[in-house]
Amino acid sequence: MVKIAAAAIVATATLAASTAFAQAKPEDAIAYRQGAFKVIGWNFGPMAGMVQGRIPYDKDGFAKRAANVAAVAAMPLEGFGPGTDAGAPTKAKPEVWSKADDFKAKMMKMNEEATKLAAIAKTGSLDDIKKQFGATGATCKACHDDYRNK
Repeated sequence: MVKIAAAAIVATATLAASTAFAQAKPEDAIAYRQGAFKVIGWNFGPMAGMVQGRIPYDKDGFAKRAANVAAVAAMPLEGFGPGTDAGAPTKAKPEVWSKADDFKAKMMKMNEEATKLAAIAKTGSLDDIKKQFGATGATCKACHDDYRNK
C-alpha cells in the first residue's frame, strides 16, 4: 500500500512539474538548458584532463564527475520545446527544431553513453574509461557539429 501511495505521489508531482514547465517562458527554458549544459561542461572538462593525462587521474573524482554528467545528460532536452528558438541569446541552430527527431535521438544517445561512462568509471579501469569517454565525447561532438553555432 505504501508503494502504491508513493508511486501516486511521484506521478502527481511529475505531472505538475511537466505542466508547469510546459508553461515556462522561452527565456526560462533557454536558461534551463544552458544551465544544464554548463553543469555537463563543468564536469566534462576535468574528466578530459584526466583521460588526456593533463591532470592526475583520480578514480573517485572521475567517478563523481561521470555520475554528475549522467544525472544531468537528459535534462537539456526539456529546454528545447516549441518557441524556445528565440527569446534569449542561444547558440542553437534552427535545425534543432526543423530536424527535431534527429536532434532528440542524438541527445538521447549522449544520455545513454554518459550513463555507460558513469558505470564504467566505478570500476576505475582507466583504459576502459578512456574508451567510453571517447564514445561519450563523440556524441557531444555529433550534436555540436550539427546543431550548435560556434
